[in-house]
Amino acid sequence: MKKGQVTIKDIAKELNISCSTVSRALKDFPGISPSTRKAVTELANKYNYRPNSIALSLRNQRTNVIGVIIPETVHFFFSTVISGIEDEAMKEGYNVMICQSNENYEREADSIDALMSARVDGLLVSISRETSDLAHLQKVVDEGMPMVFFDRLVEGMNATSVIVDDYQGAYDAVEHLIDQGCKNIVHLAGPENLIIGRKRKEGYISAYEDYELPIDESYIVECRYGTQEEAEIAMETLLASGKAIDGVFANNDMAALGALKAIKKAGLRIPEEIAIVGYSDWQFSSLVHPSISSVSQPGYEMGREAARLMFEEINKKERGKSVIKILDTELIVRESSSKKAGVEATAV
Repeated sequence: MKKGQVTIKDIAKELNISCSTVSRALKDFPGISPSTRKAVTELANKYNYRPNSIALSLRNQRTNVIGVIIPETVHFFFSTVISGIEDEAMKEGYNVMICQSNENYEREADSIDALMSARVDGLLVSISRETSDLAHLQKVVDEGMPMVFFDRLVEGMNATSVIVDDYQGAYDAVEHLIDQGCKNIVHLAGPENLIIGRKRKEGYISAYEDYELPIDESYIVECRYGTQEEAEIAMETLLASGKAIDGVFANNDMAALGALKAIKKAGLRIPEEIAIVGYSDWQFSSLVHPSISSVSQPGYEMGREAARLMFEEINKKERGKSVIKILDTELIVRESSSKKAGVEATAV
């Protein structure tokens, strides 16, 4: 047998049978004798035969690869989403190509082009916080490639999406702070161009309105990049202004950590004087002191559901109506917001 990758032709030559017989035996087609099937299988295993994926994709007009674009690989939430996508893809016999936009519009557009050039069978996309021009995404739709958005909903696109109920998650967080006696709650908000940021802000405002508390717009501060440093500076500025602050609802856990550092630096006690709730429930939230209460998102389930919907799109003979799947969140209460001593993490 020759060196290098073994082909059906090589197996057929050694067994002195036709290539079509080898192919049918490997695919367990009827009409092949047990002895021939056994001989072909044993020789294929002996030489580690693998089907030619390029030839198969040309014949089937599929690559059995889906592309995934995420904002950040370091984000704990997105890493759990990827796990869900990969598990579902493995069940369907698909491989996954992952690109990171690093929250940059141009990198996102370049990744779209690269994945389409690689002839992936579909795209799973979570847009960057910089993305406002949707031309690169519309091109995907126009070319008929299945595309599913996850986490970050995109307005004006006829595409299926899987998101969490950001409005309700934010409402639950602020309601919890109000239950703890907070009346002057700062919202370290996300960027206005992302729907998730607007929905979390709406949840914050609705909780205030339902509890008949006056809303002061100066307590809502946009932290566009959602970094610890950005939130820490914003919180230091708010504290230095002399505002009567007794609570913080942060758009993400990094912003919550920044607020926590600023409050500690100011010599204020958490949660006795200022309580904090974040969003996403990153792993570090339970490890810092005090541990940070946070709204947990079902990342793994989101990944599996997004991939499942993608495979439905791929296998459809005709394009169906796009759907929006909304998953529930869960508030995890820890030391940063509970005024009961010795609190353990509890789900609300």
